[in-house]
Amino acid sequence: MRRRTTQWLIAIILPVAFLTGGAACSEPKSEIKKPAMILLARPSMKGTLSVEEALAARRSVRQYTAEPLTLEMVSRLLWAAQGQTATWGGRTAPSAGALFPIEVTVVVGEVSGLEAGVYGYRNDRHALERRLEGDTREALAAAALGQGCLRDAPVVLVLSAVYERTKKKYGERGVRYAQIEIGAVCENLYLQAESLGLGTVLVGAFYDDEISEVLDLGRAETPLVLMPIGYPSVAVSD
Repeated sequence: MRRRTTQWLIAIILPVAFLTGGAACSEPKSEIKKPAMILLARPSMKGTLSVEEALAARRSVRQYTAEPLTLEMVSRLLWAAQGQTATWGGRTAPSAGALFPIEVTVVVGEVSGLEAGVYGYRNDRHALERRLEGDTREALAAAALGQGCLRDAPVVLVLSAVYERTKKKYGERGVRYAQIEIGAVCENLYLQAESLGLGTVLVGAFYDDEISEVLDLGRAETPLVLMPIGYPSVAVSD
């Protein structure tokens, strides 16, 4: 008798579940994902300082206010670092063999109109590509011996090198060429920051593996320089 009752219940429940779409086992609605690519406005080619004035005023700045940067500022900084200046792909910094081993990662804490997170710079489109969501500045500072400038700056630019791009042509000498190129990129950023009324500093003391893990860098990328950028909180000495 029990078996017949069970069979009778199954015969009723299964068709009802089928007609109602099996609500108890239905898949949850997928969340609407935010666009991964953020196109940046083309930066102005006219600044407020001459090259000579920017060179004379440039200083290393390690203390910043909490004032957010604008998206336009971020656009101009990224263009100065690795923006394209020629239709064939030439950039703002020289590169041995035009192989361009340098990658720029943007750690955003406080930027007007841009959510906190980790972004990769796509110079071919002058755009940001979202990698990670959330503010990672605290973890970044911890991976760099607790340096407060990385925690406090509204933005940190991380410059890394993909050595294989230059080594495939120049062998081990390609490592040196990539490191020379990083120096040119850093100076571009110093001068652009100065022209925008911002400050920055070149940070080289950090644990490579920890930085790569925090930022989810590719295995081929070697982080070489961290550059926090923000409004100086104290007057810069001469």
